[in-house]
Parts: sequence; C-alpha cells; structure tokens
Amino acid sequence: MIKIAIDKHLINDMELVTFPGQIHVVDSMLTVNAAVNVLRHAAIVGFDTETRPSFKKGVHHKLALIQLSTPDECFLFRVNKIGVPLKLAEYLADPACKKVGLSTHDDFNGLSHVSDCKPAGFVEIQDLVGKFGIADISLQKIYAILFQKKISKGQRLTNWEADPLSPAQQQYAAIDAWACINIYNYLESGCYNPELSPYIVSEVTECHE
Repeated sequence: MIKIAIDKHLINDMELVTFPGQIHVVDSMLTVNAAVNVLRHAAIVGFDTETRPSFKKGVHHKLALIQLSTPDECFLFRVNKIGVPLKLAEYLADPACKKVGLSTHDDFNGLSHVSDCKPAGFVEIQDLVGKFGIADISLQKIYAILFQKKISKGQRLTNWEADPLSPAQQQYAAIDAWACINIYNYLESGCYNPELSPYIVSEVTECHE
C-alpha cells in the first residue's frame, strides 16, 4: 500500500485556514440546552478539547474546553466554568449522534477527570486516514495533505482558562473541531484518490507533529 506524508516545511507557505462560521462561547448554564439542540440536529459534528498547558513538572490542569462544531457553527463549552452539564454529557454519550475527532483517546482521558460521561458515536480521524495510506497523524499535516491549506498551531499552548478567551483562541479552537468534519466528509465522499497525491513517499520516518 502507498504511504502518504508531508514535510513540515511544505506546509509553511500554504494558505491559512480560517473558520467561516459563527463561534458561540457557552459559559453559562442558560445557553447549554440551546447549543446542544443545534448539535443534535446536525448530521455530523466535529469534536476537540483544550486543556491549559503546564510548564512545571508534576503540575497538571483539568480539561478546560470542549469544542463541538457543525459546518457553520461552533460551540465552545467552557468546562472550567460550567463543568460538563447533563445535556452535554448525554449528547456526548449518545451513539445515535455522529461525532468525529482526532486523537480522541486523549480527549476522552481528559474528559474522564471532569465527568462520568462515557463517549459514544465517535469516529477517529487517525483510523480513517490510515485506510487511505496517509501516515501522518497530526491534524495540521492531514489537513495540508488533503486540502493544501495550513492550520495554525500558534494558540495551542495558550491559557485555555483565560477570561475571556481571545478571538485568536476562539478561532483556533473552532478550526480544530470544524476541520475534522471537512476531513471526514471529503474522504467519505469518494472524491479523494490517494494514488494521485503529490505527497506519496517511499519511506516514512516521522509522522508526528
């Protein structure tokens, strides 16, 4: 089977990805139900989480943000402020509601420290792209391979418990969830032919970020 991977330097000159829809910060219980209702009416929803980074050995922070995105709306649930409300937990655990994310095992591990929710109905992007010969496993590289666009990672190590979240943080968080929908829909459409990829390699030595 062919292997597809992209060098980091090729991504640097690509057009930056921007989130084209509306971003909603959900930081009060009053707005949770309306947000979940929108998500339940979507055919598929992109998923990601963020945690405040720690720069001290032995210091760990709990999950701070859950991002759930439709193609044109992204909801940023501020878990550090409102926890994981019952309606949100029920949605995440509903196998009938299709969600798609990348490296979801890590997200679920973080979620387990703030909620008893048992996630269900999830598609793992890393498993999906492997079926198409894509050896890279980071969101930025996968997106670049498929769409020749760059997802900026500049906000990754910022404070996700900040009040308020900056516009740049909101964009970053929304893109990470929304991009998963684009990847899933494109690969499932049957339009992607890996044999025509310009990033076919004979040997893969490093596929991580």
